[in-house]
Amino acid sequence: MTQVGKNKVVTLSYNLTDPDGNMLDEGNEPIVYLHGGYDGVFIPIEDALDGKTIGETVTVKLQPNDAFGEYNFDLLLVEPVENLPQPLNVGMMIEGDTDEGLEEGAVFYTVTEIADGKAVLDGNHPLSGMALVFIGTIKAIRPATAGEITAREPLGS
Repeated sequence: MTQVGKNKVVTLSYNLTDPDGNMLDEGNEPIVYLHGGYDGVFIPIEDALDGKTIGETVTVKLQPNDAFGEYNFDLLLVEPVENLPQPLNVGMMIEGDTDEGLEEGAVFYTVTEIADGKAVLDGNHPLSGMALVFIGTIKAIRPATAGEITAREPLGS
């Protein structure tokens, strides 16, 4: 029987809730990742899946530092509306750069509020700062190809 282990491509059905059971992600698309420390899923989830077989289900409670991180108030910006793409709507995402000494490169900001000619932009992941409960069921396991191991992720279908 094939088990989840290093250099196996694993397909999971899943859902994600908060600790009170409120649905955050129904997992409409399965997760397909390369097992073995390639950052395809959060470490506590990978640890829980190690050695499991097709059909087994794991429930993993994740603290913010195990998942999307703590909420970072340095990623909140207030910008004049005229400096932003138009039309501007609450909920839209805008790509921007950070010079805050955080992660290098682009940050995606969500417009969370528009008032008095200014917009509040939030560069945090929507689930940052939250404890989460991940429930995943293994649907498929297969050996990774050499190309997938080199790429550190599943390739193709």
